[in-house]
Amino acid sequence: MMAHATTSHFRTFSEHMTDTAPPRTALITGASAGIGLALAEVFAKNGFNLILTARREDRLRALGADLKKRFGTETTVITADLSDVDAPQYLYDQVAAQGLTVDALVNNAGYGVPGFFANTEWESQADFIQVLTTAPVHLTRLFLPGMVERDYGRILNVASLNGLVPSSPGQSLYAGAKSFLIQFSQTLWIETAGTGVHVTALCPGFTWSEFHDVTNTRTAMNSVPKYMWQDAPSVARQGYEALMKNQPVCVTGLVNKVIAGLVKLLPSRLALFLVARQFSKIRTHKAHR
Repeated sequence: MMAHATTSHFRTFSEHMTDTAPPRTALITGASAGIGLALAEVFAKNGFNLILTARREDRLRALGADLKKRFGTETTVITADLSDVDAPQYLYDQVAAQGLTVDALVNNAGYGVPGFFANTEWESQADFIQVLTTAPVHLTRLFLPGMVERDYGRILNVASLNGLVPSSPGQSLYAGAKSFLIQFSQTLWIETAGTGVHVTALCPGFTWSEFHDVTNTRTAMNSVPKYMWQDAPSVARQGYEALMKNQPVCVTGLVNKVIAGLVKLLPSRLALFLVARQFSKIRTHKAHR
């Protein structure tokens, strides 16, 4: 895999004289579509240069060109498949080799494995665990020490409302993975207090993106009431704002906040029954963000 550096993090003499720091840089995984693409736009709009990674290089380069034209953003593209256990270290090594500094890490890459757990192939579930839990933790471990040393860092873990409510059929590992990211983010938030590092778990509900097309659940999702949906740019904006305010968990949208709050008040067995019954009307063998 080849990558090309397009950013520089060395301050010139004139920059030192005016005390104008160079743009910070955000590394965003799964940036080729959906919430990841929207997050790239938000970070670019707020003055960050970008390191974008996903499997689809053509999409990343097209996005980089668009952000360059609109915001003057410098973008580095590094293609990687996070289901590969060596991918996080590869990304870290590429960033270091190109003299780049990651000031913000956005762990966004994710997908769903449709079907009941007993009916799915283990290889599919193993890859899923690698992408949604192991890779984000590994990337965080690689980049966090440098953030602490520099007294500045931003880590945004894209979780889900699913991680805060009982799961439903066909999402055997999805809700668990997102719940893990939320707990992981909260622990990091405590551990990094006073270091200049902010950590936030972003928890959107139903979000318009190609996520449901990839998992072949678009038809079923069309039965979800429109008031429960959000668009990716809105989710990304709320996530960015929460990160900058150092909020440990950000549930996007009023409806989702109400759902998350109500679940906390219900006995776990009743909450499990109600959520399973409601979501089973929408889908049985599917997954969602």
